[in-house]
Amino acid sequence: MNGLTLSEVISLFCCPPCPAQIASKLAFLPPEPTYKFLRHHSDDSSSKFQIEFLEKAEWQYGDREKENIEGFYSRMSRGNRIACIFVKCSANARFTILFSHGNAVDVGQMSSFYLGLGSRINCNIFSYDYSGYGISSGKPSEKNLYADIDAAWHALRTRYGVSPENIILYGQSIGTVPTIDLASRYEVGAVILHSPLTSGMRVAFPKTRRTWFFDSFPSIEKVPKITSPVLVIHGTDDEVIDVSHGVTIYERCPRPVEPLFIEGAGHNDVELYSQYLERLKKFVSVELQN
Repeated sequence: MNGLTLSEVISLFCCPPCPAQIASKLAFLPPEPTYKFLRHHSDDSSSKFQIEFLEKAEWQYGDREKENIEGFYSRMSRGNRIACIFVKCSANARFTILFSHGNAVDVGQMSSFYLGLGSRINCNIFSYDYSGYGISSGKPSEKNLYADIDAAWHALRTRYGVSPENIILYGQSIGTVPTIDLASRYEVGAVILHSPLTSGMRVAFPKTRRTWFFDSFPSIEKVPKITSPVLVIHGTDDEVIDVSHGVTIYERCPRPVEPLFIEGAGHNDVELYSQYLERLKKFVSVELQN
């Protein structure tokens, strides 16, 4: 029955998991904050902040590079205050990446990666922490994820004046959930889905073949609405989200480009393979320029 065993079907109908239960089981593990915001140049009236990294952030650069990161808060529709950062990686970048990071990290831990990635593929990077992550207020939830990225999107559009055609949405792991949701509603320059999941139920019960009413993160239902070019990246040995999720999402995209399925890569080491950077460079500097 839809690929589930009899015991799983009985379990679902006798005690169906609610979306929040699936979500908390699969997704939300916010770490202790690894950064702080400090008033920019001692100006109490400024909405800009300097970022101060704590030891756990493992910042790999110096103070000069830190000057390229601007922090600020954005208020999302459900009332939470969302911490955002703009990482200026290139003076002549055409594209800005709106990056939705994976689980169990915050933008403090990701900042070194952002600066290195953006510098190598000639893109600026804008990122944000989900509700309850980093120094963002509130608690993480599926509904908050969608409101969080909306707040980030509008801040990037209004504060920095970046046009949709010059924005690349990048989602990693759980970050593909809000990325796909936003991409299904707005046309952008491009979308990158790194280790995406099709839905919460399909991760918890791999034989699931349909989207149940109590499912969480139903990205598979939104992918056909994405009108932008989509690059899917996934490791073939992903132990958290099976590569079949990436394959299925790739097959459902209306405008997919050649995907990158990295042989032997797991869930947390895709970036360490040379093919990763090579594929991104080709996508940004060749395919999106044509």
